[in-house]
Amino acid sequence: MPGEREAAARNNAEWCEIVCASHGLPGRTDADAWSVPHRSPRWYPDAVTLRPGVAAEALLRRIDAGPGASVKDSFADLDLRPYGFRVLFAAEWIHRPAGPPPADRPAAVPGPSLTPVTAPDGLAAWAAAHGGAELFRPALLADPRVTVLARYADDGAVAGGAVLNRGGGPVTGVSNVFATGGDATGLWAAVCAAAGGAALVGYESGDDLVPALRAGFAAAGPLRVWVRD
Repeated sequence: MPGEREAAARNNAEWCEIVCASHGLPGRTDADAWSVPHRSPRWYPDAVTLRPGVAAEALLRRIDAGPGASVKDSFADLDLRPYGFRVLFAAEWIHRPAGPPPADRPAAVPGPSLTPVTAPDGLAAWAAAHGGAELFRPALLADPRVTVLARYADDGAVAGGAVLNRGGGPVTGVSNVFATGGDATGLWAAVCAAAGGAALVGYESGDDLVPALRAGFAAAGPLRVWVRD
C-alpha cells in the first residue's frame, strides 16, 4: 500500500514537527524528509524519511548525528550501521479508510467515549498517565491541528488516551494511544469514533498492533527506527 504508507509517513512527520516546534525546535521538510537540526525531544526522531531511496549520508548531514541521534526509516530501506546506528525497533504503518470499517473487518465495540483535553492542568494529568510528562506542552492545546483525547475512570483519573493530528494531507494521524489496563481494542474503537469517520493513519508494533487491527486498521508497510548509542 505505497500511497497509504507515504501518507502515514508524511502525517507522522507533521506530528513530529508540531511536537518539536512546541519545544522551540522548528524543523525542515522537503521531498526527501522532515528533519530537525538540533536534538529532538525524548522519544521523537531527528528525521523522518518521506520517500524510498533517500541517501543516508545526505540525510545524516541534516541532523546532529552524534550519540543519541535517531532516524525514522519510513520505508525500512536505509542501512545506517556503517554510521554507528542500530535498529531500535521495527513497526508497521497502519491505515483505516474513511467511514465504517470494510465488510471483512467487523467494527470493534467502542469503550467509553473519549473527551478532548482543553486545559493545561488536564494535559499535565494526561501526560503523567501517558508517561511522557515533559514532552507534551500547553502549546499543543492551542494548535488547531491537534486534539488530545482522554478517557477518565470513575474517580476522575486518566485511564487512557490518544492524540489526533490533522495535518495538511488527506488523513488524520493517531498517535500516543495508551490504556492503563485491559484490552485496548475498545479504546482504539473510541478513537475512530472521535475522529468522525476520517481516514486514519499511524504506526504500532508488537502487542500494541493487535488492538489497532481489531479496530479496523490494516497494516500498510514496515518502518524502522535507528538510533546511535
